[in-house]
Amino acid sequence: MRARPNVPAGIAGFVWLVVVLVPVYYIVVTSLRNQQGFYDANPLGIPSPPTLGNYQLVLENDFLRYFLNSAIVTLGTVAITVAVSLMAAYFVVRGRTRFAGLTYKAFLLGLAIPLQATIIPIYYLITRARMYDTLLAVILPSVAFAIPLSVIILANFLRDVPNELFESMRMDGAGHWRMLVSLVLPLVKPAIVTVAVYDGLNVWNGFLFPLILTQSSDQRVLPMALWAFQGQFRVNIPAVLAAVLLSTLPVLALYILGRRQLVTGLTAGFGK
Repeated sequence: MRARPNVPAGIAGFVWLVVVLVPVYYIVVTSLRNQQGFYDANPLGIPSPPTLGNYQLVLENDFLRYFLNSAIVTLGTVAITVAVSLMAAYFVVRGRTRFAGLTYKAFLLGLAIPLQATIIPIYYLITRARMYDTLLAVILPSVAFAIPLSVIILANFLRDVPNELFESMRMDGAGHWRMLVSLVLPLVKPAIVTVAVYDGLNVWNGFLFPLILTQSSDQRVLPMALWAFQGQFRVNIPAVLAAVLLSTLPVLALYILGRRQLVTGLTAGFGK
């Protein structure tokens, strides 16, 4: 028998699609208006004529520098987090000692520590280490808070790798490092992409650490730049939305490139 179409679900999905797309459409069309057209025209109407002057204005105010700072912080954090978390997950799963179990519990405990509760000790440690107002001051705390969840995701995924594969490589004389590079790394690629995308989004949009641990405009990242643009262009809403749109393009590109591995990594490893 043919299944009946679920009309209410289809209508609800269409309504939700409209709810999601209307704000995006508003940001795009508003960023193409001039300042006078923002107040005079229909908010959802297509600007006539469209202009790229807002994007030029944003790019002329050191936007590329802030973009580069955010890219350095994000790539540095993701690279360190993935490397450390993969080795820790391998130790947790393949370690047959009591210490490995305690290590996994410590990572679980790390999820319960709120970021806001540690900002004063982190600020003290960063200033004592003479790293204040540097990009490294943002990278290191971001890595520390990204590792617990990353280890849990990678460990749950790694538990589904058949033990026979490890034993066959061990019989061939492979050590832990060889198994980690030649066996674990290729098999847990979806989980690695999931961790990289999730941590990258959190760091790219992070605001608290750059606000507390940096001060000069040379070390400003995109969230801080958008905050500054909001004050600098407080009456120029199209320019602010142009900066917002430019800051979201890398995240959108990252999702498009890794969406398949992202879905696989989110759904795998949690079936038990």
